[in-house]
Amino acid sequence: MNLWRRLSGRNRALALTSAGVLVAGGLVTLPVTAAQAATQCSVTYTTSDWPGGFTGTVTIKNIGDALTSWNLGFTFPNSSQRVVNGWSARWSQSGQNVTAQNESYNGALASGASTTIGFNGSWSGSNPKPTQFTLNGTVCNGGTPTTSTPPTSTPPTSTPPTSTPPTSTPPTSTPPTSQPPPGQRVDNPYAGVKGYVNPEWKAKAESVSGGNRVSNNPTAVWLDRIAAINGTPDSSSNGAMGVREHLDAALAQGAGYIQFVIYNLPGRDCSALASNGELGPDELPRYKSEYIDPIAAIQGDTKYRNLRIVNIIEIDSLPNLVTNTSGNAGGTVMCDTVKANGAYVNGVGYALAKLGAIGNVYNYIDAAHHGWIGWDSNFGPVADQLKAAAVASGSTVANVQGFIVNTANYSALKEPYVKITDTVNGQTVRQSKWADWNQYLDELSFAQAFRQKLVSIGFDSNIGMLIDTSRNGWGGSARPTGPGPSTSVDAYVDGGRVDRRFHTGNWCNQAGAGLGERPRANPETGIDAYVWVKPPGESDGSSKEIPNNEGKGFDRMCDPTYTGNARNGNNMSGALPDAPISGAWFAAQFQQLMQNAYPPLS
Repeated sequence: MNLWRRLSGRNRALALTSAGVLVAGGLVTLPVTAAQAATQCSVTYTTSDWPGGFTGTVTIKNIGDALTSWNLGFTFPNSSQRVVNGWSARWSQSGQNVTAQNESYNGALASGASTTIGFNGSWSGSNPKPTQFTLNGTVCNGGTPTTSTPPTSTPPTSTPPTSTPPTSTPPTSTPPTSQPPPGQRVDNPYAGVKGYVNPEWKAKAESVSGGNRVSNNPTAVWLDRIAAINGTPDSSSNGAMGVREHLDAALAQGAGYIQFVIYNLPGRDCSALASNGELGPDELPRYKSEYIDPIAAIQGDTKYRNLRIVNIIEIDSLPNLVTNTSGNAGGTVMCDTVKANGAYVNGVGYALAKLGAIGNVYNYIDAAHHGWIGWDSNFGPVADQLKAAAVASGSTVANVQGFIVNTANYSALKEPYVKITDTVNGQTVRQSKWADWNQYLDELSFAQAFRQKLVSIGFDSNIGMLIDTSRNGWGGSARPTGPGPSTSVDAYVDGGRVDRRFHTGNWCNQAGAGLGERPRANPETGIDAYVWVKPPGESDGSSKEIPNNEGKGFDRMCDPTYTGNARNGNNMSGALPDAPISGAWFAAQFQQLMQNAYPPLS
């Protein structure tokens, strides 16, 4: 997985919500009068409050003539109320007056159409709701906000309720005519809440001596075939729990977020074998109806509306269309096929649109890693490919919360002793064999730069990046403590780099790797979270061919005796021996990951 293609030649959002977020629920629905002109509208305004702060969600419905652009205005009743940051609109505030102008992708509103925007705010004293809204200068009728019934008991101490959400959330004076909408999106789903600990992974981790030191970290649930939706009790690479069971367990734990890996595209992993999927390259209809639709139906259950559901969308897929098709070193027929028939682009677009329609779902698209697309020849084209998928099959960029890098890979988070700008004896670090003219040496610098590129081509300015740090710690006795010797640029780089692989193209069960940074929110500017999307101890692929009925093939990059290919500079694979098939538990690897953890385990 995460294959490399060799080149020839916030502080973002406010760290939101404490563990005791209470949905204030005040609902303001403002109809217009027939006397008003062609612009007519209704506005629904709700907030989720906590001490000193809140998240506001505003739904604008156009009930007049079609609009090509819009400008929403309202006034905060309390002079202390401020918009801190917002999304899906260009927010500004002057005194108590707030304005939200449409983005390029949501300016058109047909008659009867709606759009939802939001912001994080601050307040002191009280947080009353605006009583009047204007759209393009026309008042959406003044009126009195509908009051909601206050909670009858002390707010819960954990963010999501452990059963169905409290009945005080919807207004009780005017019951809604349909089910309550799903939970309202926040800027960073990881901020202020605890993550779901998969009990199946936890049990595996604790089966290894010392595993209880890390077994309570949140990890992602991989949905790598249709059967995994309902659970696969007889599988070696999935668990008996299905999507609904995991969601119910998350509620029972009082978790604030849960992570799923959406990973079953037609012709999946077109340039690898260890993680090939069950669907052929022409089976996009099955992907939609038998895989994405059932997942969306479960995640959209209002039972889970207060749980932040994070979907990691299709590992490795879209970068392959740039780097592993004809004309590239190691290009494959399968990659050519799925590029030509649109299976990847349309599959990802469909998944984004279907899952993104659920109000408490957050989609992050996989964006490879620095050792794959860090070269100028790959950097921009991959960004463009991600944009193409984000607007395919009825999707828009609004369905993309952000992107994830280094998924199931080993690239170091930071290289503390080697900088890409360093020069040794007149040669730059970029000229070293390790860098091979790449613009980046680690994942943090790459993720921050790639985020800026993605924003520049049309993604929302509030998108956040995730970095999978599950196996990129590179600690232990082999970790350098300073730069290498200055005798040559290669000696300098190889002696000082903490990433101890033979080559950045090596991706399978790497010997010497360690657990990386533990999962946490808002660790660096532009980074939503460090995450463990690849559960530590789950194999990347088998060291030798192992017959199975789970669609898992054998890739020589997982064979410790393999001497490599053009993609990894003809270096040894660096893989551990005796590994099971992809996704199966690999206790020996888990032991090594703990031994080499950085930061070290206590």
